Amino acid sequence: MNENFPTEQLALMEISDEYILSKSSENMESQSLRKQNGFNLDEVWGDSPYMDSFTSDYQIEQKLQQFVDFGRLDDQYLDIGSQPFQSFNDEIMNLVDTAFQDSEPSESENKRPRVLRPTSLEILQKYGSRLKSFNHEEKNVRRHETECNKKGSRTLSTETIIRLAAEEFIQSSSRSSYELSVLSHPYAGAILGQVEEDFKEVKLVLNLLSCAEKVGGEQYERVRRLLLECARMSSRTGNPVERLAFYFIEALYEKIDRETGKFTGKTLADPQEVLKSLKTTQIAFHRLLPLSQITKFAGTQAIVEHVAEARKIHIIDLQIQNGIHCTILMQALASRDDHPVEYLKITTVGTNSTSMIDETGRHLTSFAQSLNLKFTFNVVMVDDILDLNEKLFDLDEDETIAVYADYVLNYWIARPDCLDKLMRLIRTLNPCVMVVSEVEANCNSPFFVERFVDTLFFYGAFFDSMADCLKNDEENRRAAESTCFGSAIRNIVAAEGDERKIRHVSIDVWRAYFGRFGLIEVELSMSSLYQANLILKNFVCGDSCAFNMNNKSLIIGWKGTPLSSLSAWKFENRC
Repeated sequence: MNENFPTEQLALMEISDEYILSKSSENMESQSLRKQNGFNLDEVWGDSPYMDSFTSDYQIEQKLQQFVDFGRLDDQYLDIGSQPFQSFNDEIMNLVDTAFQDSEPSESENKRPRVLRPTSLEILQKYGSRLKSFNHEEKNVRRHETECNKKGSRTLSTETIIRLAAEEFIQSSSRSSYELSVLSHPYAGAILGQVEEDFKEVKLVLNLLSCAEKVGGEQYERVRRLLLECARMSSRTGNPVERLAFYFIEALYEKIDRETGKFTGKTLADPQEVLKSLKTTQIAFHRLLPLSQITKFAGTQAIVEHVAEARKIHIIDLQIQNGIHCTILMQALASRDDHPVEYLKITTVGTNSTSMIDETGRHLTSFAQSLNLKFTFNVVMVDDILDLNEKLFDLDEDETIAVYADYVLNYWIARPDCLDKLMRLIRTLNPCVMVVSEVEANCNSPFFVERFVDTLFFYGAFFDSMADCLKNDEENRRAAESTCFGSAIRNIVAAEGDERKIRHVSIDVWRAYFGRFGLIEVELSMSSLYQANLILKNFVCGDSCAFNMNNKSLIIGWKGTPLSSLSAWKFENRC
């Protein structure tokens, strides 16, 4: 084993007994809980900080609530609940928003009436409603002093800094200029206290919001002047807010150059492909970020439960990467006393070099041998996802199929024909369950300012989580921010049309889309939720991460901002 596996992967595979997904965890599910439509997590785990609402500072929340009422929760960007889809093509158009492909309209297009875009004020007000809804009721919001916060010098989270700046932006909307030197927020002094750094960070984000507003209004020269001020306040190596601003400033400069026809730079490498190549960083993320382990352990638990009586199991893994989640599955199946597994087959899909996938296959084969588990690893390699068909998969009539989609479906939002093809193929395979982990964000609006605001909040929370959780692994944090997340921010903010590859959407949008193919959302069991809760106890900063249920899907967030979703689905004919 030591000869075949890198030390880092061996460490990950040595999963403690409390993590092993076995039948013992299923005993936690009482009959009364099974009969409920939803889960009352407080009744199951009592007064647990891990299953409480997202951990924003209660006093800050109270003061912000006095200042502005954010309104109701709406999926304003894609408006999935306004009317049923008229056709599949309409649905795809709503999902990926291909109606706004070109950044620079033609002369004839300039003469047409323009679509009325929502104002920045409306965007920020409605964005806050999603945060409020995600935080449950205010009376349940508690302040948690985590070890990572106690040890650090930071006083406010990145998400709070951004929210304060957003509040100030709303307050300043009636003024002639957003470029303010003194904050006028009525509660700013009480919230920020005497920490000068907090004031500077709020002003930096406020200026970024002002830049986005002016870019939306095509006031490019004014934006360039303001960006110079922002650049002096930001840094690639500073605190999380300064680093976040650095990459957004890069994106805004590129956006202006694209809009004015001055962009001569090369298209950046696909951020998703870059992350795949950062093996050490992937492992570090799994070890140190609770988000990664939560989705993998809870998602694997869902698969284990749906193949509980199967002896021949076939997992279709749409993006296997390093295969860490597969080792969790193997341990769970190998420890099963009832219905011993005759064989486990894993098939993954690839569209580029097979070297990384083949290496993962060798590691998994060696690990299966150590567990005395009969195992087969297959690769379906195609030039394009459109080339996929059922005949490429080694299927047996008596095997049970499950599909695992870990942050992969969003790859194809920009190519609706590929996403359509993939979903129809999955329907043909008719799996017993499809488990999906996805980014929980709305970064796909056709309206630039909307997209900017959503991206700022999402990556603000993500940078904050990396700062807290990877504080002892700066090398991998810097590598992820500079090569992957920085590129993603530039792609979302600056690019339009086919060049915009990163198009995250919320679970509500996926729910509407999956429904078009006859997929029904299924309940995540108490065992899966228990696995997620158990993970947090092993992280020093675990109480900055918390859960919420959106219908039957688990939403995982960081200090008030949703980051990921985990859901399970069946086709109607299997329900």
